[in-house]
Amino acid sequence: MPHIHEKIDFTAEVFIVYQDQVLLRLHDKYKKWLSVGGHIELDEEPNQAAVREVKEEVGLEVTLYQEPWCRLTEVQGYKELIPPQFMNIHKINDNHQHITLVYFAKSNTDRLVLSETEKSDECRWFTKAELDQPQYGISEVIKMYAKSALEKLSK
Repeated sequence: MPHIHEKIDFTAEVFIVYQDQVLLRLHDKYKKWLSVGGHIELDEEPNQAAVREVKEEVGLEVTLYQEPWCRLTEVQGYKELIPPQFMNIHKINDNHQHITLVYFAKSNTDRLVLSETEKSDECRWFTKAELDQPQYGISEVIKMYAKSALEKLSK
């Protein structure tokens, strides 16, 4: 998707848990293990973007995790959204950055249907122990998010 602003964009990323594993993808452009996600379109809510990106990239139907205390209210002209578990801002290049809303979600299957247009070099389900294995080179931030998702959503 093209950028909606030359300086900054909002993105949603999702750490998907199935049983005791979390899904990561090896990003084709950056050659790093990341979660599933992408840009939030101008005409969609962040929660919708998170679910859409998962469906587009890996073919999974997911349910976003909502903290037990969170009460979603909707009245005319007002709607509570499922809040992200984390937020960050990071540099894409010298002129552009992303504000990312980090969600956790649960899947009822581990069967992926990978997109032909949203290429990843590899997608893999990781256990908590595998996240720390040095051959994968997973960044500390991604490990922290992935482990947090596993703690909240495993079985």
